[in-house]
Amino acid sequence: MRRADVLSGGIFVLIGGLFVVGSLGYDRGTPLRMGPGYFPLLAGTIVAALGLAIAGKGLFAGSGAPFERVPWRAAGLITAAVLFFGFFVRRLGFVPTALVTALLTAFASSRVRPLTAVAVAAGLTLAATLIFLYGLQVRLPLWGW
Repeated sequence: MRRADVLSGGIFVLIGGLFVVGSLGYDRGTPLRMGPGYFPLLAGTIVAALGLAIAGKGLFAGSGAPFERVPWRAAGLITAAVLFFGFFVRRLGFVPTALVTALLTAFASSRVRPLTAVAVAAGLTLAATLIFLYGLQVRLPLWGW
């Protein structure tokens, strides 16, 4: 038995189940005319099914390798990037917030070079701006208020 797979599969089942339960309070509609509860129900079901598959694989697999060292730097920087984006996208605007978020996530890896991180962040910011603000017309300020 692989405890890590069983544990992570259980977490997926729990999260998927919470989405399914949360979606039951909304109108689901039909596949052709989806209501607000349709997508959370579908996504939660898929996540729970994947969790069951992962946990089942873990139950019948041989013993796995022990846990490796937790990459705290990466976990901290990615968490900080998500929080930064959530708190500052309306205050600073989409472009500067997306740029800082991409830089923070790029520096989560200890192998990335600063010039590469800046180039990737600039490319991701440009792509995200074109896709979300112009293509999908998400209403967020481009620069500041």
